Amino acid sequence: MRAGSKALALILALAAPVHADPVTVLAFGDSLTQGYGLPQAEGFAPVLEDWLQEQGADATVINGGVSGDTTAGGAGRIAWSLTDDIDAVIVALGGNDLLRGVAPEATRENLDRIVTETTTRGLPTLLVGMQAAANYGEDYKAAFDAIYPALAEKHHVALFPSFLLALEEIEDREAVLRDFLQSDAIHPNAAGVERIVERMGPAVLALITEP
Repeated sequence: MRAGSKALALILALAAPVHADPVTVLAFGDSLTQGYGLPQAEGFAPVLEDWLQEQGADATVINGGVSGDTTAGGAGRIAWSLTDDIDAVIVALGGNDLLRGVAPEATRENLDRIVTETTTRGLPTLLVGMQAAANYGEDYKAAFDAIYPALAEKHHVALFPSFLLALEEIEDREAVLRDFLQSDAIHPNAAGVERIVERMGPAVLALITEP
């Protein structure tokens, strides 16, 4: 092969989509995943799908978020949520457990059941972590915060630190409340979702493209 042909082949290879085969990702979570308070097109799942496709991935993202869902609810519905077309799973649950003061041991058991179900089926899984607020007490916080890293290690799955990591990294809290959250100061607005997807997107892309 001539030098010019080799260079052209390299350029074409670099320009090729990062994931040539179609892939379907299940975004399995609560209201944050579901897109609470937003038009359907501005929720997490469709925005993530658009972002992945912009990166060259032939990806479809299924919205498996249920507003108000706990890890117990997730454990109860994970089996029938994993239809035959699902190729990878994002597990993002635990926030409502915190709001209800669920014992960390129960949260861990439920998440363990969910991730066991996904990995038993051989599905690449991204576990999205969460941290308890300091006002829950040191013991509760330590036990809860340890759940996600421990399960990621146990099941050999990828771990993303927090669903809201992109917003947590902004030091100006007033700016976060003003620019990226809805009036309830909990759920992201459209701009917040865009920022969240830009931060988490590379981890999802790695999930569906790396062996």
